[in-house]
Amino acid sequence: MTNAFPPKDPAAVLDYCFDWSGWLTDGETIPDGGAVITAPGLTINPDGKTTQIEGGKVVFWLGGGVAETFCDVSCQISTSAGRKDRRTSTLRIAPRPVI
Repeated sequence: MTNAFPPKDPAAVLDYCFDWSGWLTDGETIPDGGAVITAPGLTINPDGKTTQIEGGKVVFWLGGGVAETFCDVSCQISTSAGRKDRRTSTLRIAPRPVI
């Protein structure tokens, strides 16, 4: 499973996802929404946003971050079949150029 996140500007509030759909078996679901964890400096689900499950994908929002840093973002799930797993991706925080 690849979860390559594009760079995030510190001022941006953007949606990201961990895609578990290829890992789940037929009929298996993620009933609890998963837990998204990150380093201090990033805000998970700012501005009243919430984590959602969309067809085996855990979709969440990130805000903040310190420019020119890298932050690990992890997603831990438990499935309807009783399996548990955790995936981590590294997110680069970088200002976007003004166009």
